[in-house]
Amino acid sequence: MAKPTQLNSSDHTEATSYPWLAEYPKGVDWHAELPEKPVFAILDEAAEHYGDRPFLNFLGAKCRYGDAHAIVEKLAGAFQRMGVRRGVKVGLLLPNCPNFVHCFFAILKAGGTVVPYNPLLAPMEIARQVEDSETEIMVTLDLKRVYGKVDGVSSADGLRKLVVCRFGRMLPLAKRILFTLLKMGERITIPRDDVHVPYERLLRNPGKFERPQIDPRRDIAALIYTGGTTGTPKGVCLSHHNLYANAHQGALGLPFAERGNERVLAVLPFFHSFGLTAVLNTSIALGAEILLLPSFDPGETLRAMSGQRATMFMGVPAMFSAIADTPNADRHDLASLKLCTSGGDDLPMDVRRSFQRLADCDVVQGYGLTECSPIVTSGSPLGLDKPRSIGVPLPGTIVKIVSLEDGQTPVGPGAKGEICVKGPQVMMQYWNSPDATARALQDGWLHTGDVGYMDKDGYVYLVDRLKDVIITGGYNVYPSVVEAAIAEHPDVREVAVIGVPHSRWGQQVTAFVVTQSGRSLSKDQLQDFLKDRLSSYEMPKSIHFREELPKSMIGKVLKAELRATYEAARWDQQTSSAG
Repeated sequence: MAKPTQLNSSDHTEATSYPWLAEYPKGVDWHAELPEKPVFAILDEAAEHYGDRPFLNFLGAKCRYGDAHAIVEKLAGAFQRMGVRRGVKVGLLLPNCPNFVHCFFAILKAGGTVVPYNPLLAPMEIARQVEDSETEIMVTLDLKRVYGKVDGVSSADGLRKLVVCRFGRMLPLAKRILFTLLKMGERITIPRDDVHVPYERLLRNPGKFERPQIDPRRDIAALIYTGGTTGTPKGVCLSHHNLYANAHQGALGLPFAERGNERVLAVLPFFHSFGLTAVLNTSIALGAEILLLPSFDPGETLRAMSGQRATMFMGVPAMFSAIADTPNADRHDLASLKLCTSGGDDLPMDVRRSFQRLADCDVVQGYGLTECSPIVTSGSPLGLDKPRSIGVPLPGTIVKIVSLEDGQTPVGPGAKGEICVKGPQVMMQYWNSPDATARALQDGWLHTGDVGYMDKDGYVYLVDRLKDVIITGGYNVYPSVVEAAIAEHPDVREVAVIGVPHSRWGQQVTAFVVTQSGRSLSKDQLQDFLKDRLSSYEMPKSIHFREELPKSMIGKVLKAELRATYEAARWDQQTSSAG
């Protein structure tokens, strides 16, 4: 196991010279103490301070912090009786819902490790992750489209118990009746056998459990699989300290927040590290009310923002774009919003401006990755708002840019290099991947694989994924630069640029373009538009127009899928020609 990343005294001494410290607003302390505690302490502390305050609001079904804490204590005892203890992995195959929240903290309080699963994954992908992670128990729903993903996963894959939640039971009474009447065909009957356990049975537990001895730095709290946008997903091991610290780092970066009075709209999936930390855990650290939606729909999101007077919203660029493009969006009163945060991908300036016209509040660009629990940097209110910047490092976080040639030598302001991170949020290791861990973690620094630069004031800018850099004819081409130029064309709605093998140049710059609805655009027209915006070696030689781009659950373009599709099409073409 890799040595847990932490800041030592020399790091703090050196930190006095970091340029971003001058950008911190009054009241935000980069040196703030981040205690080493189990993740479930976040909920324990919130229940103590905000016990009577509203906590979860799921489509109108509400509970207070004190109520949720009592449910978690009951579930923790029930999970322990099912054999959950230190080292036991319990999967959560659930959308955003109260049961996800309750089970997440109960599993940790029982001493186990949570493995969040994406309900949109194919059954074979879920089976692979069950086997790789050694998941023994899975918590899921009685809906066919979710339960069906694990119905075929057997004990041979390591799964010995299925806890099944009834979705209708989570709804307020009126919606529960409608759901029962209208959605009968979508539900499954929970089998009566030794494998299946109705969630309600766990709630009948008297609530007694043995508090485990947790080592916050060395015990794995969550095993989260990366999205696989650049290859096979890897399991990221996040300790209790990683998650607890990052939630409080995020809260420290919100000095304007009124503890116990904020209302955070939760649409980002909790099975993703962005939703888990930036939305769920940070909201709890603030004592906020969480307005839960099970999935993203721009119209429903707008209605929740206005009708429930949300004060904060975290999303990805695709969400902000969809909300801004919703018909009659300007009829919704979004005056209650204080701050919106965008992450997961670059936020185009036109999307940011469109949303800000609706909400009249800041849209902050941040940066993170699962290996960092995931938050690394944030823009305003941690400092001045600089266009295209992903902000400054969070409290307790050090960022440096190192040479792309040797991967070690720090480079000066404005010079492009690999972004490296040190801080309490940096992962423990990759699960069962010692070689990948050794490459990523070096002397306490996480080498992110992202290319960026830092300006003289300490603001960080993301350029591209190191693996996405295209080398054509000896020149380095950054896809994000080409994408930004193409996105300036008024007829372009979305674009993704990749490098594909080329016999002469090594790689060829290839663009996939989605045009605005009702607009047409040709390759020649686009290349003519780009001739004054890109150099000759950056100019895409191959342009493909598509109706949509493949994306992950959080809206990130799946470039690995684009590469695979391109290669398959080229192979088919070669085979056809040979025939």
